[in-house]
Amino acid sequence: MGKQVFLSKNASQTQKLAGKIAADLLTAKGRKSAAVLALEGELGGGKTTFVQGLAKALGVKEKITSPTFVIMKRFKLSNCPIVQLSNFYHIDCYRLNSPKELVELDFKKIIERPENLVVIEWADKVKSLIPKKAAWLKFNWLSENKRRIAISKNV
Repeated sequence: MGKQVFLSKNASQTQKLAGKIAADLLTAKGRKSAAVLALEGELGGGKTTFVQGLAKALGVKEKITSPTFVIMKRFKLSNCPIVQLSNFYHIDCYRLNSPKELVELDFKKIIERPENLVVIEWADKVKSLIPKKAAWLKFNWLSENKRRIAISKNV
């Protein structure tokens, strides 16, 4: 398992970092299932800001907000500048009471498909469902603007 740590001094830097991380994590060859990024960290840790930067790097034009109340949003990717992906799923597990609730949203089918990128906020709440090859990103709030982002990836 590899681990990288990044320090971000502001939201803009976090968003730029998301694009770089995406390029590194998502270009893995021969993936047979979805690329999954599991995000964990406290409220205000920078998870949604990171997802906004990631979506922008992937060419998503829509405004990205955390899907706290709808749980999951899907964005079609066309002409993705980083990798050949068709769908970007943004999932927020903050309000889930059990992993079963995510299963009921066809989560297992979504993560089986290699054309999907699945980014899960509050992934620690559904840890039992996260694939072994997922990249885990832990966000730590250091101060008003500073964040620490640690990435662990099983290879």
